[in-house]
Amino acid sequence: MPIAFRFTWSPFIATVLVVALGISLGNWQERRADEKIATRARLAQGAASAPLVLTGAPRAVADVEFRHVTVSGQFVRDWPVYLDNRPYQGRAGFYLLMPLRIAGSSLHVLVQRGWLPRDPLARTRLPAFDTPAGTVTVEGVARRDSGHVLELGAGPALTAGAIVQNAGPLQVARASGLAMAPFVLLQSAPARPGGDDLRMGREWPASGMNPEKHQGYAFQWYALAAMAVIFFVANGFRRGKSGQH
Repeated sequence: MPIAFRFTWSPFIATVLVVALGISLGNWQERRADEKIATRARLAQGAASAPLVLTGAPRAVADVEFRHVTVSGQFVRDWPVYLDNRPYQGRAGFYLLMPLRIAGSSLHVLVQRGWLPRDPLARTRLPAFDTPAGTVTVEGVARRDSGHVLELGAGPALTAGAIVQNAGPLQVARASGLAMAPFVLLQSAPARPGGDDLRMGREWPASGMNPEKHQGYAFQWYALAAMAVIFFVANGFRRGKSGQH
């Protein structure tokens, strides 16, 4: 008895759409994984490189991102910015951003100094923290920004002492009028000399450096496309064998 395959347009069109969607989304996840792998490699390369000393000379983001850097200067103590919804070890809190005027220049670098816990009874009440006076040296890793969290609607105006969802060097430069380098320095140790009494966590997250997650998602989308083809073929032979229209 010959094996019959019954072709019908509706299942065929549906299969083509599912396959196209699965392959497209799988390829997108593969590209995201490749980006994360490249970023991970740049992080490792930056960690292995000699520390970069920042001066007042302008530097592009691409030249310093992921590099370990040191910079000397004075904190602009009256221009703190607090990034909301930044948990640390399961506790709600803020990241503290503060401009640092680079010694011998008018250029500033935005320093992500550390983490502050949120008061569970009063969201806007911030704990006291110390900012060293005078010229200090800060060490850390240069990053493009402090990461981005979902923000619904327009947030509050960016002003000194504001609690906001997201802020970067360009936004702080526009709001404060300070000349700002186009990157953020994620501080990794207390400033020297004098240090600080922040007692804040400086174990910064790696901004989702997890290519394996994207590779897993890509496999799922490719599997969906393959299953759609298998289902279409199997269903066509089933209909052909039973004589269904």
